[in-house]
Formats: sequence, structure tokens, C-alpha cells
Amino acid sequence: MKKNNTKINKKHHLAIKDYPIETRPREKLLALGSEGLSDQEILAILLRTGTKDKSALELAEDILQRGGLTALTQVSIEELRLCKGMGLAKAAQLKAAVELSKRLARQSMGPKPVIKCPQDAAELVMAEMSYLDREHFKVMNLNTKNQVIVIEAVSVGSLNTSIVHPREVFKQPIKRSAASLILVHNHPSGDTTPSREDLEITKRLCAAGSLLGIEIIDHLIIGQNNYLSMKEKGYI
Repeated sequence: MKKNNTKINKKHHLAIKDYPIETRPREKLLALGSEGLSDQEILAILLRTGTKDKSALELAEDILQRGGLTALTQVSIEELRLCKGMGLAKAAQLKAAVELSKRLARQSMGPKPVIKCPQDAAELVMAEMSYLDREHFKVMNLNTKNQVIVIEAVSVGSLNTSIVHPREVFKQPIKRSAASLILVHNHPSGDTTPSREDLEITKRLCAAGSLLGIEIIDHLIIGQNNYLSMKEKGYI
């Protein structure tokens, strides 16, 4: 019996080095500047390499199809790794790039923003927190002039007293000599009505702040492009 020597043709995936030079993301950046690149091309440069089955451009396209650039601000490294071809190093690179962009955006605001009313505080976090799929608890540190020193994340997950503990909330404000704090967390449902846990945690943290000499001046609940101020509603 003769052996069948017919070769099975496998789909050939081009590496970026095999693309025409004018279509390679890195070369386009050098020729046109970063503004001339698509989201896919920028992601491909950050990823650097693809896999044996996908080029960096194809891998970038797969990532964008999972929710676009906005999704990158919300997904965890573990969730990114669910995308075939995304190892730990590549996922970490993308999350680091996202965090860098957030910090640049905050620094570009210029002088430290001054909080004169709850809306001022809400506008600083609304875009980032309105569509998160889990509850994030943050603390806005203010100086004696009500200027924002920093906004720090304390916990992720449903609010409860074990996650939002006074020692975690006040640790950094004490180091930074903050004069007062604004507590912020989001409700993924979009409903800004305070829960029983919200009220209990707020009461507990206000009492702790009173002992430490750091006033809790408000607690904002972020919905979907809306917010509730516990101060305005009389809860504080």
C-alpha cells in the first residue's frame, strides 16, 4: 500500500514583519506620529508580539472586539488572559499602559481641583466609575483649602465592614496629612439609593474620622452618569 504523501495546507498567519512596511504599526508611528494610528495599531505596539497563530495586530483586534478601549479600564489581568494568546506579561503591559493614561489625565487637569459642592467631586470620578461592573470604594483626600490631594482606591467588591475598614480608609490620609475626606463608591445597578450597609459604613467611618480629626464631609454614590450626595440628603 502506498503512503499518502499529500501535505495538509495549514492557514498561514503573517507576522507583522511580513506585512508591507507602510502598514506596520511601528513604522507608521515613526512616519505619521502616534496620532496617525488606529486603536488596533496602538494596542499592537504595546503587545509587541503576537503568537504562532496570530499577529500582534490580530491579537489587538480580538481584544478590541471584547468591548473596545473602554473595557480595558475595567477588566482585570485575569479577565484579559481569557483572550487566547494573552499571557501574563502582555496582560500586565496593557493594564500598566491604561493606568499610565489615567495618571496622565489626572495630571493634565493642572492645578489641584477645589471641591466647592458635591457636583465638583462627582465630576472628578463620574466618567470612570459610572459603568464599572463591581462596587469600587474610593477616598478623595482634601487639604485645608478643600483642594484634592489624591483620589485613592480602597476596595473592590460589595461593600461590607470587613472590606471597608477604618484602618484601610484612613491609613493614607493620615500619611498625607489630609484635612478631610469625601468617600465615593458606585452602584453597578445604576440605582443611587443608599443601602443599609452604605449607611452603616458611613456612620462608622464618620465616627472614626471624628476621633482622628479628619472630617468625612460627604459620601457620594455614583450611578450611571448620576450621583447621590449623602450630605445633601441629610445622611451625614
